[in-house]
Amino acid sequence: MKETAKQRYEKLQQNRQHYLDRARECSELTIPTLIPDSGFESSSEIYTPFQSVGARGVNNLASKLLLLLLPPNSPFFRLSLSGKTKEELEQNPELQSEIERSLGKIEREIHKKIENLALRVSVFEALKHLIVSGNVLTYLPKKGNMRVYGITQYVFRRDEEGNLLEAIIKESISPVALDEETLQVIGKYPDYKEDEDCEIYTHIYRLPDGKYYVCQEVMGHKIPSSIGTYPKDNMPYQALRMVRVDGEDYGRGRVEEFIGDLRSLNGLQQALVEGASVASKVIFLVSPSSTTKPQTLSKAGNGAIIQGRPEDVGVVQVGKTADFSTAAQMSQSIEKRILEAFLVMNVRNAERVTAEEVRLTQLELEQSLGGLFSLLTVEFLVPYLNRTLLILQRSNQIPKLPKDVVRPKIVAGINSLGRGQDNEALTRFMATIAQTLGPEAMMKFINPTEAVSRLAAAQGIDVLNLIKTPQQMEQDKQMMMQQQAQQELVKQTGQIAGTPLMDPTKNPELADQATAVAQGVMDAASPQPPPEEE
Repeated sequence: MKETAKQRYEKLQQNRQHYLDRARECSELTIPTLIPDSGFESSSEIYTPFQSVGARGVNNLASKLLLLLLPPNSPFFRLSLSGKTKEELEQNPELQSEIERSLGKIEREIHKKIENLALRVSVFEALKHLIVSGNVLTYLPKKGNMRVYGITQYVFRRDEEGNLLEAIIKESISPVALDEETLQVIGKYPDYKEDEDCEIYTHIYRLPDGKYYVCQEVMGHKIPSSIGTYPKDNMPYQALRMVRVDGEDYGRGRVEEFIGDLRSLNGLQQALVEGASVASKVIFLVSPSSTTKPQTLSKAGNGAIIQGRPEDVGVVQVGKTADFSTAAQMSQSIEKRILEAFLVMNVRNAERVTAEEVRLTQLELEQSLGGLFSLLTVEFLVPYLNRTLLILQRSNQIPKLPKDVVRPKIVAGINSLGRGQDNEALTRFMATIAQTLGPEAMMKFINPTEAVSRLAAAQGIDVLNLIKTPQQMEQDKQMMMQQQAQQELVKQTGQIAGTPLMDPTKNPELADQATAVAQGVMDAASPQPPPEEE
């Protein structure tokens, strides 16, 4: 491309301006420091909203999304067999169990590596940008933590299908943090000053063959070591969106959808705060014809006795109690709508609020954001997992997995909500049968093994070596029958010997004798092999 990265950035930022202005307004009503105004410095003043509902909602929704996308203490993916290999292994359960056990070990190893990267801190920051501005760009290097760029730091273009065409990142970096090669490049130009930050542009664009070209420029010149290409499934840069709008390069944020309620709530809270401040001011009025002097009244201490008449002194009252009550009720109604939109659960104010009602309310709130979970699953979790697996395989931290045999499957995000719905439907179905037809119908019509397996799958639990197989249950049944038969022989032997039936725990010697006699009876009753001919 003939244009430099700086020139291209200045050209593309014109299309970004509308989304940037909208994002700054959303940030002003929620978390003002997230997307500050242009020219912001550490000493600049920051606008303080008159309500904290917006900030509370953003932080709460970001936390919920973080827990659903990256659940704690469990991988957000599963390594499963696919294709003909899976069909062939179904005929060999022992080998299939061994392979699945090995894949589970690899899953835990990958999850451990991911946890060591401290990914949650960066993802939480990225989610807040997504909720407020609707856009964020992440960079996952081979080594180190994930970098997060807000909408003020980059521009980009997408194709009609939403795939990334071009992106340019602008960073201001101190020369102390630059490597020696970059210092040699910028040291040749007269515009370089050692005591000032320099601007570095990272240019990314798609090539005709589908790969992405990446390079960094400083003062209009490329840094040789930064030039490279990446395939689509190993792209370290990901431009994420919260709400997808067809035909638009940038996404929309969750806050923008409720910007009207946030404006109204902020205005009402401002009026209530200022009105309460005026109403709390105490002013005494003294009649001009009164013998009581204002100086005497102001200097009088608590409990003092002065001369005067009560009717000569009055207090100024605002008299806006009814108006304040109307504004407060409207403010509470708007606040409730905003909190529900950001998954802040308000439990019904009543005496009998069961835990089941609280759980169902929480599940309903989470299901209302199914579209957001699905978009983040496709645009964030899948590319991130592919990138992480490739890095770990190339560094020999995990064995290489054949793509046509083993495929990773995302089990977090929208899939976790789907499992929650399956669990809820299955539990409600079984409870309905038990209540309407009785426990006998449950034993008659429901297969216990299949019911246990489906409940475990709905809750995302790995059933390998946890639930007994039909072969194991058959072995347990045969063992129990043998024990019952042995106990019956012991009873019969005791009756034949003319001894009363006694508890073996109370008379262990008699129990041992009866067992020996029973064993002799069983040996005598068992068929004997024919004698060998001499």
